[in-house]
Amino acid sequence: MREFTFGHARQLDSVLAEHLAGLCKRTDLLPGAQVRAFIDIDSLVRPVYGHAKQGASYGHTKIAGKQVLRKGLSPLVTTVSTDTAPPVVTGIRLRAGKANSGKGAARMVAQAITTARAAGVSGLITVRGDSAYGNRAVIRTCRRYGAVFSLVLTRNTAVQRAIDAIPEGAWTPVKYPGAVLDPDTGAWISDAEVAETTYTMAESDTEAITARLIVRRVKDATQPDGLFPIWRYHPFFTNSTEPATDADITHRRHAIIETTFADLIDGPLAHIPSGRFGANCAWAICAAIAHNLLRAAATLAGTRHRNTRGTTLRRHLVNIPARLARPQRKPILHLPTHWPWEPAWITLWHNIIGHPQRT
Repeated sequence: MREFTFGHARQLDSVLAEHLAGLCKRTDLLPGAQVRAFIDIDSLVRPVYGHAKQGASYGHTKIAGKQVLRKGLSPLVTTVSTDTAPPVVTGIRLRAGKANSGKGAARMVAQAITTARAAGVSGLITVRGDSAYGNRAVIRTCRRYGAVFSLVLTRNTAVQRAIDAIPEGAWTPVKYPGAVLDPDTGAWISDAEVAETTYTMAESDTEAITARLIVRRVKDATQPDGLFPIWRYHPFFTNSTEPATDADITHRRHAIIETTFADLIDGPLAHIPSGRFGANCAWAICAAIAHNLLRAAATLAGTRHRNTRGTTLRRHLVNIPARLARPQRKPILHLPTHWPWEPAWITLWHNIIGHPQRT
């Protein structure tokens, strides 16, 4: 991999897309994709410590809710998931640590939508992202490819004016996991409330973009004893046709991409191995291919492992306590007698190899 260049990494991108399409043809990796699917985009910073790492630089990241500067490399990742399926990686692009989070986002979204369609996603696609991706380039890409966008907007003066114009009676409590149902009124008692208005994103050279601005507000936890409630507002821009409360819940599920980050960090991206940037780009794409392959193995192992974390899958299905013997030159895999994950592993073996189970 040390001789890899950016061109080789782009070729591996094509391998990743074709590999995902092949997995989806052979396994039910994305159930419900004929109805709707979700493409999530986000970035992270992986720390490096060597002085000779190409592309390593200081970038902002959030640790334990605090913004810190960290030296490293910044992968930009896109995933596709459905209402019942965990996310699989459609694309990953390694960048310098100081790269802006939204750099190259529009192209990554276009590539993710194309890959999702090739993987058999025939339903509605919703693209979700945070404020780094709520820009005109990403929105234009979503509209060009016929996808719904649900993107957080930066709180500028125009957005703040639109929020201030929302009447007090327009706010509706939204059902979150911590909400409580009022037995008298039947309404949900929750600190979170949702309202919507119309917002136009001005364009300098083309026509303006007008869509729904859905705002979620929650009480400021740092001011619990105030004489009147102090609200924190979280707006996002969308052309979804769902009701405001349902659109808010759908948008907040964008956080599912963090589970993919956790799996990659616990696995291949725990360490960036090479000092050469091209080799590390190839390593990141191979990590994405391995992640998708592991998710396909989990699907073939049965429903119990479909939504399991990558670390657990490696412990249950990959790093198995088995012994290989070759009596009379016939390979035999000896598994433990009382191994609790034997049924799932046998199911995976039978679905992959196609041989009947020996009795």
